[in-house]
Amino acid sequence: MQMDNQLPPKKAPDFCSFRYGLSFLLHCCNVITMAQRTCLNLTMVVMVNSTDPHGLPNTSTKKLLDNIKNPVYNWSPDIQGIILSSIFYGFVIIQVPIGYFSRIYSVKKIIGFALCLSSVISLLIPPAAGIGEAWLIACRTVQGAAQGIVGTAQFEIHVKWAPPLERGRLTSMSTSGFLLGPFIVLVVTGVICESLGWPMVFYIFGACGCALCLLWLFLFYDDPKDHPCISIREKEYITSSLVQQNGFLSSLPSLFACICGILAGHLSDFFLVRNILSVTVVRKLFTAAGLLLPAIFSVCLPYLGSSFYGIVIFLILAGATSSFSLGGVLINALDIAPRYFGFIKAYTTLIGMIGGLISSTLTGLILKQDPESAWFKTFIIMAAINVTGLIFYLIVGEAEIQDWAKEKQHTRL
Repeated sequence: MQMDNQLPPKKAPDFCSFRYGLSFLLHCCNVITMAQRTCLNLTMVVMVNSTDPHGLPNTSTKKLLDNIKNPVYNWSPDIQGIILSSIFYGFVIIQVPIGYFSRIYSVKKIIGFALCLSSVISLLIPPAAGIGEAWLIACRTVQGAAQGIVGTAQFEIHVKWAPPLERGRLTSMSTSGFLLGPFIVLVVTGVICESLGWPMVFYIFGACGCALCLLWLFLFYDDPKDHPCISIREKEYITSSLVQQNGFLSSLPSLFACICGILAGHLSDFFLVRNILSVTVVRKLFTAAGLLLPAIFSVCLPYLGSSFYGIVIFLILAGATSSFSLGGVLINALDIAPRYFGFIKAYTTLIGMIGGLISSTLTGLILKQDPESAWFKTFIIMAAINVTGLIFYLIVGEAEIQDWAKEKQHTRL
C-alpha cells in the first residue's frame, strides 16, 4: 500500500505561510537561549580579578567608576570552571523527562515557561554573582534546565506543524538559531562590555528573551487546527499530510549527544595528559570519529527496512557520535590560533549556517522529485560530504600554533 507516501492534493505557499513564520519564531527563541548560554564564557574575562590591586588609596576615579560598571570578583580557576560548566548539569538532567512530558502537556506553555525562566535568570545573574559564586552556580544550573526544555520540547512542535516533505527545511530553519546565537554573542559582547559594562550583556539578552516569550505565547498554538490566524488552505494541507511521532524518542539523540560530547572532552584530555598521543593525532582521531561514525550509521538506515527499534537506535547513534568532534576539529582553532579563536569560531559558525540552509533546501528538492528513494540519496550525500571533509582535514590539519598567530615580541636596544 502506498497511502503514507501520497502527496497532499494542494500545497500551501512556502515562505509566506504561517508554518514558516512559526519556524522563524523558533529560530529566534534558539538564538536567544544560545546567546544567554554562551555570553558568560566571554564576560568571564572581565568578571574575574586582574593582577591590578583594586581598592588602593591611589586608585584613579576613572578606575573606580570602571569597577562599578564592570564588577570584578576573586574567583579561582576551578571555581570559574564550575560556573561555566554548571549550565550543562541542568541541561543533561532534564532531557529525558521533558521528552516524555512534552507529549502530555501543552508545548506552548512548556516552552513559554522555560523561555521566560531562562530569561528571568539571565536578568538575575549579575546580582547573583555579587552575592556569591554559589548563587551564580545555582542560577546557571536552573537556567541550563530551562534551556534544555526549550531545546528538546520544540521537536514535538514539528509533529503537528511540519508536513513530512518539509521537515528538513522547517527543522533546519529553527535549529540554525543554535548556531547564530553564539555568533551574535561573539560580535556584540565585547562592545557591550566596553561601553555599558558586562552586566548589561545579561540584561539585554534577558530582556529580549522576556519580550520573545510574550510573542511566543501570543502567536503559537499547539495544534494548527486551533490557530485563528492560519489560512484554511494551509491548515488542511498540514493536517492531511501528518502522521504521529514520539517526543520522548526525539529527545534521546540530544541526551546521548551531550553524553558523547562530555566523554570526548575527557578522553581527549586523558590522552594528552598521559602523553599517549600528540595533540594533532588526538584532534584528527576525534574528528574522524565525529564525521565517519554518523556517516556509517546514516547510510545503514535505508537497509534496516521496517525494523522500528533498529531505525531508532541508528538514528540515536548517528546524532550522538557526531559530538565526538567536540574533542577534535571544533576546538582545533584554539590550538592553532588562540589569539584569534573568537574570530575564527564566529567565521566558521557562519559558514556552518550557510551549509545548513543549503542542505535543507537540497533535501526538500530531493524529497519533492523522488519520494521513494529520497532519504537514501540524502544519506549518501551527507556521508560523502563527511568523508570528503574528513579526508581534507586529515591531510592538512595541524595542532601547533601557527606563525601568523604567534605573539610578536619587540626588543629594545
